[in-house]
Amino acid sequence: MRSSPTRSGTRTPQGYRPQYRLARELPYELKEQCIIYFEEALYAQALNLLSSLVAAGGTCANPGPAYVPPHQFLALACTLIVHPSLTTRSKSPEKLQAANLALKYLRLVHRLVGPLNANFYDAFTFTGSGTVASRRGGGLRRRVVEDGSPTRIDSDSVNSELANTNGLWVRADDFWHAVGWAFNCSVAHKKRWERWRLWLEFIIGVLEDDLESRDEDRKEESLIIRYLSAGNGMLANEKRVLRAVFADGSTRSLSEFKEIWKNETKDRKPKDDLSNAKVLSTTPINIDEDNYGDYLLDSSSSSEIEDSVPRESANSPPPPHQTSTSTSSLPDGSLPLGGSTALSLRLRLLSLLNTVSQTHPSSFTSITTLYDLLLTHIRPLLLPTFSLLISPPSLRIFSPHSPCAASTLTQYLLRSLISSAAPFPGVSDDLSQEVLERCYLPFPANTMSVTDNVKVSLCVESLLRILDREVGVVWGEGLVRAVEVGIEAREEKAKRDGRRKGEGGGAGAGAGAGVLGVEGEKMRLRASASRIRGVVEMAKGEGEGEDEEA
Repeated sequence: MRSSPTRSGTRTPQGYRPQYRLARELPYELKEQCIIYFEEALYAQALNLLSSLVAAGGTCANPGPAYVPPHQFLALACTLIVHPSLTTRSKSPEKLQAANLALKYLRLVHRLVGPLNANFYDAFTFTGSGTVASRRGGGLRRRVVEDGSPTRIDSDSVNSELANTNGLWVRADDFWHAVGWAFNCSVAHKKRWERWRLWLEFIIGVLEDDLESRDEDRKEESLIIRYLSAGNGMLANEKRVLRAVFADGSTRSLSEFKEIWKNETKDRKPKDDLSNAKVLSTTPINIDEDNYGDYLLDSSSSSEIEDSVPRESANSPPPPHQTSTSTSSLPDGSLPLGGSTALSLRLRLLSLLNTVSQTHPSSFTSITTLYDLLLTHIRPLLLPTFSLLISPPSLRIFSPHSPCAASTLTQYLLRSLISSAAPFPGVSDDLSQEVLERCYLPFPANTMSVTDNVKVSLCVESLLRILDREVGVVWGEGLVRAVEVGIEAREEKAKRDGRRKGEGGGAGAGAGAGVLGVEGEKMRLRASASRIRGVVEMAKGEGEGEDEEA
């Protein structure tokens, strides 16, 4: 059973729920007309009709219910966004137009009607081989006649392969298969990533709003919890979820999260519809203005598509640490994870996992187990990538409403790296200046690796910035002493690193060797120390200003 329809905006601990219109069924004649369009592959006509219907009456002061189609139509539209026959392997601009209209329509439904009233819960149901529904005999969209072609099941179903056996919801084993493959594309198949990025941006926004829109006693019925509960709480499933979020295009990752459609990444043959080249190369992609550009010809020239969901502006990709012109030439830490947009989307998924683990651990896993799994993925990362993930902008995306979660994760990482001489702060992970000065600031890493000492410094820096932003850092001799002792200890220990110039190392050295080299890593260590001192100096200036006012 789903939550009751939401119409008026309400205040929640996380913010303000948008005002959604109620939903009403399509009239029979219009529904049948859309089915005919879809079954004849006249997708643009169907989507234009549906868009006009859902938007009708929206300009009124008190708009009435909006026309929303059966969930089978919404499921098909979601497949059209990414299916290769309409996107990267399309032979005509009309097919690409249909794919972009599908995205535009779903965004409109999401914005006007909301995930609950639009019944995204039923629409976005995976029935592939890895789902519970499949193991019980499959879902409605999987039923076929003996010759393998889809068959009409009820008055709302669409008799086409893309709505049934060749649809995303059947081809993918489950949600995490689709996520893992999408992130693999962000690294290994850039052309496909341009489409999967659009799908991920939409679906993650839906998951966020779906969870936030539900009352507390109905959150267990949310889409994200449904996707997480598919593995019945088994550790193997929990590990797989994290592997999907961190999928990096490696051989191992590509072997686990394979392409959704056969030959999905193959380019079109040059002879295929060459007459469309001039049409497609005239302008950059802009779905909202019905410009689709040269996407099919050159993935490198694709442009950002403005999302109609307000959250996009709040979750812009975090920039890497850059404190001087010397650090700006260092490697981009987001590239091993697919770039800044992919990193932002990964962090938003991790934020959802964090929320579910804190509020409904029985539906996925405990927060401690989640952080253990995160530790296995984050600690071995290349230093530039680690630096970016642990930076305050990234942590704000990971934990937009709870700075405590950001500090807990950072402390969790730090305790795996810091010297054994550092006192354990206690059972609680509550961050305070006393804990920082006593347990973290004065200590180096537990190895002589420059890499590990940089990671310790970055974690300490992030904790200091979190504390300063939330409650304020109070300048004092004890703070200065702890900072200087720690900076000196880390620099001194890093000097004993036995690697030759140009070599990399540290925890997970096999993955990080040779990326920055010893000198590059030491430069990052000095840059982090400079930023830590900067926070302390700012606290001193603020303290002196308050004394003068008093």
